[in-house]
Amino acid sequence: MTQTVRVRFPPSPTGHLHIGGVRTALFNWLYARHCGGMFVLRIEDTDRTRSTEESIQAILEGMQWLGLDWDEGPYRQTERLAIYQSQAYRLLEAGKAYYCYCSPQELQERREEALRRGESPRYDRRCRELSHPPAGPKPAIRIKAPLEGQTRFVDLIHGDLTFDNSEMDDLIILRSDETPTYNFAVVVDDVTMQITHVIRGDDHIPNTPRQILIYQALEYPLPEFGHVSMILGADKGRLSKRHGATSVLAYREMGYLPEALLNYLARLGWAHGDQEIFTKEELVAQFSLSELNKAAAIFSPDKLQWLNAHYLRTLPSERLIPELLPHLIRQGVMKSAEEIDRAYLARAIDSVRERSKTLIEMAQWLRFYFADQIVYEPKAAAKFLTPATAPLLARLEHGLAALPSFDEASIEHVFQQLLADSGLKLGAIAQPARVALTGDTVSPGIHQVMAILGRERVLGRLRQALEAIDSDVNRGA
Repeated sequence: MTQTVRVRFPPSPTGHLHIGGVRTALFNWLYARHCGGMFVLRIEDTDRTRSTEESIQAILEGMQWLGLDWDEGPYRQTERLAIYQSQAYRLLEAGKAYYCYCSPQELQERREEALRRGESPRYDRRCRELSHPPAGPKPAIRIKAPLEGQTRFVDLIHGDLTFDNSEMDDLIILRSDETPTYNFAVVVDDVTMQITHVIRGDDHIPNTPRQILIYQALEYPLPEFGHVSMILGADKGRLSKRHGATSVLAYREMGYLPEALLNYLARLGWAHGDQEIFTKEELVAQFSLSELNKAAAIFSPDKLQWLNAHYLRTLPSERLIPELLPHLIRQGVMKSAEEIDRAYLARAIDSVRERSKTLIEMAQWLRFYFADQIVYEPKAAAKFLTPATAPLLARLEHGLAALPSFDEASIEHVFQQLLADSGLKLGAIAQPARVALTGDTVSPGIHQVMAILGRERVLGRLRQALEAIDSDVNRGA
């Protein structure tokens, strides 16, 4: 009988959900979905001094925004302390672990002394064979690591990896306050949650032989391990804030779409031929651990922005609207989502897709569509809203007001008639009209803009421009 694939993503809630963690979550999620398996979310919150509820909620929000749904969880390690304790005492009773009575101060002094001698600062195992435990504070529990031989495993990405047991330490598995250490809690969680594949960053490779020793002491079968490459900045340094935002929700605030971020992260260390753009369904169908690259991946903000622009051009307007509305509200383009005419917004979006790389840019382009009063860019107004252009704008207003149907073809016909009558080129009429309608000299096509704005807005803005010109004349401007 084929074993059901079970993978997990275990973030530590000591900060925001970062790009590296999201990519690890994505690879696990894709593998689970590709295999018809289970994706487990586990919150590793045993670091009580740094873990916060705010961070937990940010992790959940980031996962939900990206559409990385989980099948089980979120489990919290702080709710599982009794499980870790029972497993640690089981090892103690089996003679595979022992009490360590050394104080943190003593351990630190010995580490410093070992470093002065040029030795590895491992625990010297002085409590390993104690026959008469000393009186004093409650002890920690350490596992008995083998003193010789090797620990090896076949990594799904890196192949055969071997470690000398002589380099291993007798790790503390349960602290004196009865909280588990990281390596022990991870193993117990993975065992009890029946995890079949541990897919994580390759910075965890040194932890793997230590964890294997714990699996073996507990007499549980090993999962398969696969360690994915790190993400580096363009300078080959570890990805950090200096390379740009690293928090997932920060990318949402910067105007990126979840489709773009997922597509980009999937290609960061994984390839399927030369294909660059994937739907989520295509990623699930084509994902394979064998195609993961063991070399470090380089993060490129330009490539991410290129993908984002692609999705802004191609996704349906109705998909973009929920992501766009917070930016429109934040920029003051509108006060609330309830007031919006979604059909009007969808048409406006279609007119600015090609010009936008982020949702922030799209919101800026859309501003004039929702303005109650147009504010003119001073240089544009000085050049195009003048007494010389006022007659053209007045004739344009008259022609548009008389149209039986206010669509692009009819609007274009009015422009053509005006050009024929005046002998001018299109720019001589289109640019004053553009400034009157949008406040600036750059916009989507003027006929399209007018058709989207509608007759009432267009005529009102043309009258506003004519009044502004008249007012300037009367002031002697």
